[in-house]
Amino acid sequence: MKILFIGDIVGSPGRNAVKVLLPQLKKEYQLDFVVANAENASGGSGITASVAEDLFDAGVDVLTSGDHIWKKREIFELINKEERILRPLNYPKGAPGRGFNIYKCSNDLKVGVVNVNGRVFMDALDCPFKTTLEAVVEISKQTKIILVDIHAEATSEKVAMGWYLDGKVSAVLGTHTHIQTADDKILPQGTAYLTDLGMTGPYDSVIGRRVEDVLERFLTAVPVRFEVAEENVQLCGAVLDIDEANGKANSIIRIQKKYENK
Repeated sequence: MKILFIGDIVGSPGRNAVKVLLPQLKKEYQLDFVVANAENASGGSGITASVAEDLFDAGVDVLTSGDHIWKKREIFELINKEERILRPLNYPKGAPGRGFNIYKCSNDLKVGVVNVNGRVFMDALDCPFKTTLEAVVEISKQTKIILVDIHAEATSEKVAMGWYLDGKVSAVLGTHTHIQTADDKILPQGTAYLTDLGMTGPYDSVIGRRVEDVLERFLTAVPVRFEVAEENVQLCGAVLDIDEANGKANSIIRIQKKYENK
């Protein structure tokens, strides 16, 4: 089966890119399933109900997130009701929502999706390795097709997760740093890996924010409101070809598509 995983969607520029480009990508790659990291989709930080619905209407099947998942107040109620939105698995017990789920595709195949935060240079949460493996064991009872979004700062932590889960999941894909890496590969036991899917948003920016705002913060150390940039919008991610019988990856192709706002 063919799966597209879209990297961090940033603000309305990123959402518009998804709305326009996703139908084209579905046709080009004959996609069966689409996942997108949307923790920055609403005004550059967080997810709202209306934004989530817009992305579902555009053709995204599941939304993953990360450390900004709690930025919008309405998410606390929404994430308990909407099974297609995931928060990082390794938040302590009692946190709203869920960190993994199993979804049925139109072809009746089941896909398990796991969302987990890293801990290096980020907030201290439960162990991402142990919690993810526990989820994978549970999902494996129903399907061998399993995707893991590791939302993490440190390259080393993402790479380690790839090796840790090699042969146990279909793909380990990194998000959070907004810069697509060029290390897409199939690991020895059949797991597709990419350290970072990249950003779906404005690239004439500092990881999605206006250059002048970020430079002012760096140069003065004074708190500055970071506005979402608007120029050179691209959709970035990866297309996976997964063997339906054993859940192993046949290929991974990095995607970088420019959005022409006309």
